[in-house]
Amino acid sequence: MHAQAETEGKPEIWQNEVYDLLRRNRVTQFAYVPDAGHKILIDRSLADPDVHSVALTTEEEGVALLAGADLGGERGVLLMQSSGVGNCVNMLSLINGGRFPFLALVSMRGDFGEGNPWQFPMGQATVPVLEAMGIRCLRAEHPAEALASVTAALTMVFQARRAVAVLFTQKLLGAKRF
Repeated sequence: MHAQAETEGKPEIWQNEVYDLLRRNRVTQFAYVPDAGHKILIDRSLADPDVHSVALTTEEEGVALLAGADLGGERGVLLMQSSGVGNCVNMLSLINGGRFPFLALVSMRGDFGEGNPWQFPMGQATVPVLEAMGIRCLRAEHPAEALASVTAALTMVFQARRAVAVLFTQKLLGAKRF
């Protein structure tokens, strides 16, 4: 059981609220690599007949998918784990060059309560890597912060046409058992 489930009771409530918020803001493209931290968002996107949900073989494909969504007049989100950020570095350079909006929701690993030593390096490098590529990072450690950060990111991405990643920390998601 995740630490949050033990302490806060209903972790799925905020995740469902985040999905509803994305949909109210006309996000219709969901790109993802399967991840337990995004399970509810992924499952809801797969069940929603009004969205296009795409399972990726690697995270950098999601950067191209979001560029294509923007070119086609759609809004998208990339759901990935912090370890996937390292897979995207070269593709992230396209965001500034192409001047397209970019929204990523990142489930963090390698921080609070992490038991898997392989997750620490990229978990610690996620923010510096994203910021070096011109992507603004917003952290969420509690459900209210998750909603506030996603709300802020939606404005920054789709009104100001910026690149933003919302980092869902392990305090929010709960540390995975290893």
